[in-house]
Amino acid sequence: QVRLVESGGGLVQAGGSLRISCAASGRTVDSAIMAWFRQAPGKEREFVAVVMRSSGNTYYADSVKDRFTISRDNAANTVYLQMNSLKPEDTAVYYCAANTRRYIGNYYPHATTEYGYWGQGTQVTVSS
Repeated sequence: QVRLVESGGGLVQAGGSLRISCAASGRTVDSAIMAWFRQAPGKEREFVAVVMRSSGNTYYADSVKDRFTISRDNAANTVYLQMNSLKPEDTAVYYCAANTRRYIGNYYPHATTEYGYWGQGTQVTVSS
């Protein structure tokens, strides 16, 4: 059983930065594919970023590329999402997710149905 707890959300002005965290228990973060998703009011949950289990390769949604950075701290068993140059359209509840499957090649899971473990979410609000 994997338990994920997000923290660090809050209110920030457009152009600002915020780092949110996902503390994991029950499994180490380097033994699972760890991802961030977000869900804005009235919209479906969407993929934001992922870090792969073995290679540590990272992949991002086009909307956040070059602004957001996903990373993991194996010692702290925590995954982070550093968000820079925030925009009002980044406002959403951000969810941490874990996938324990293995994939071949350069494929990375980016659909909500591919993740079996979820945190409770943390609210990020960007004011204009």
